[in-house]
Amino acid sequence: MTDQTTTQMMRSGLNLIGQALTIYDADLKLAVSNRRFQEMFDLPDHLVETGARFRETIGYLASRGEYGHVDDLESFVQLRVDQARDFEPHYMERQRANGDWISVEGSPLRTGGWVTVYTDITQIKRQEAMLRSEGEKLSADLITRSEELTETIRRLAATNSALEEAKRDLIDAEARARVTAEMTPAHIAHVDRNKVYTYSNRKLFEVIGASPRDIIGLSTKEALGPDAHRQIGPMFDKALAGDANVSEFDLHEGTRRVRAAFTPDINPDGDIVGAYVLSMDITAEAQARAALQQTRKRELAAQLTSGLAHDFANLLTVILGLQGQLERMDNMPGEAAEAIATTKAAALRGGVLLDKLSDVSGRRDLSVSAVRIDALFEDLSALAKAALPDTITLEIENEGIERPVMLDRGFMQDGLLNLVLNARDAILGHGQDDGTISVTARLRGTTWVEFLVCDTGPGFSDQGLSNALDPFFTSKASEGSGLGLTMVYDFAQLSGGRVRINNRSEGGAKVTVQLPLRYGSLTSGLGMVLLVEDKDDLRENTREMLRAMGHVVLETDTAEEALVLSQVPGISHVLSDIMLGEGMTGLDMARALLDTGINVPVIMMTGLPADDPVRQQAEAQFPLVNKPFAEAQLAEKFDEVQA
Repeated sequence: MTDQTTTQMMRSGLNLIGQALTIYDADLKLAVSNRRFQEMFDLPDHLVETGARFRETIGYLASRGEYGHVDDLESFVQLRVDQARDFEPHYMERQRANGDWISVEGSPLRTGGWVTVYTDITQIKRQEAMLRSEGEKLSADLITRSEELTETIRRLAATNSALEEAKRDLIDAEARARVTAEMTPAHIAHVDRNKVYTYSNRKLFEVIGASPRDIIGLSTKEALGPDAHRQIGPMFDKALAGDANVSEFDLHEGTRRVRAAFTPDINPDGDIVGAYVLSMDITAEAQARAALQQTRKRELAAQLTSGLAHDFANLLTVILGLQGQLERMDNMPGEAAEAIATTKAAALRGGVLLDKLSDVSGRRDLSVSAVRIDALFEDLSALAKAALPDTITLEIENEGIERPVMLDRGFMQDGLLNLVLNARDAILGHGQDDGTISVTARLRGTTWVEFLVCDTGPGFSDQGLSNALDPFFTSKASEGSGLGLTMVYDFAQLSGGRVRINNRSEGGAKVTVQLPLRYGSLTSGLGMVLLVEDKDDLRENTREMLRAMGHVVLETDTAEEALVLSQVPGISHVLSDIMLGEGMTGLDMARALLDTGINVPVIMMTGLPADDPVRQQAEAQFPLVNKPFAEAQLAEKFDEVQA
């Protein structure tokens, strides 16, 4: 249905109303009027056309005596214009120059301008006059009170209309506030004195996981679960005692890091009636801090070792040179020749050690990309089996990680291969003829991807469990440099992850490498996204999600401008809200894009309920993501589009 058709239907409906109606906009121009308005005031056609100026209409009516005798027409009109600019809700009754009576009821619009309804009350006034003329039969007091009651009823009706409009405004404002709160990437809630939730923006599940989505009416213990409540409960107690506090803590065996702020709710009498809580998942932030800390450690190590390594390399060069001179001397005793050879071998091994030290302390930037675990394991299997004897079995398993994950493929492969070779040396170095090494990849919640390397060797010694991740620690005597596990640890820390070592109860060692879980795409999905959203805060939040996913974002708040921007070379996706305020909707824009033959995926987003007909039309034609959504849900929708 076109805007013109809608306007015509609206005017036809207004013309059926027996009262005169006008709507003027913030610029004092006529936006809407019905036929009764022209008939009641006998106005010429040009004053009831859209865009007619309020000043001209008032001037016309005043010049015809509508407001009685006016001494200064220009001043009178200016006064009415000034009153209109400062429009206030009002109800009044006045007699016209022709003797008729009208009531005038006006109410301002929140977008600027006002709506006015004019009602012909001549018959009501005549009935009142008739009653007064029969004063001999009815008491004057009764007549007066009847008239007052009638006017009061009309005023109450006008007030009720204003209250209904205010109610609608409050409902709209509450709906906007709720949508904004639900799009906020944090849990906002309130509990009463009994630690029962009275408000929640339904984000608790995203923050702590493993909790109900609807928690209003639940106690904190019921909503949080025993693990989280043990840590968070005392913080609620502090807030309810009047002590505002902020804390960070780990949940679910350290797989999730949460920051929460608790503020007492104090009423005007000074009593604490509850507490407000703002909590957010800062796992990614904690991972970034760990990576930054490891980077700084490496930079410091490089500063401390670079000078020493340079001097040490010079000394080794001198030693090798002198040993070479000794080798070339005649009549060198056999024992001396053997000592010279041993010294040269030790110096050369020192050079190899310096190279490994450079790998640890020197800067190596991560090269992160989307990696399929099955493909990674296929390459790892080929490399590892070539280095393993036939007596050692290698088992590699991917436990259900189907989507590509973001990591440094080369670093990950080197690290896992290093762990496999360490496991091989542990099995063979303790007199075992055979054994098994297993490599497993799996997910830990929604925050980690975990790699486990286990073996059937003797396991870590007590000293190994304490020092295996330290640089230069080795259990291989002169055969090891002590830098293998350190390099794995360094990679995990740079990636925002961690490494854990322990012994298995059934025997053997286990090394666990946990990395932040971030899904990626192997297609050409990362590109330039045209984002269309008319709400500034929602557009900003969605823009940051898209950028975190690796996209470049081009944005607008209108469908009309989106159609123009869609011609920009390089647009890879269009992400648009269905409803875009005035003008063309996002659905209309998406359909128009299809008509132009644009060959990019169009994804719709909406907060409309599932039974809304506009939403159903959009969902039948385009991929749709439901508001509110998190970055992971948006990324999953993009992956579906690319599949």
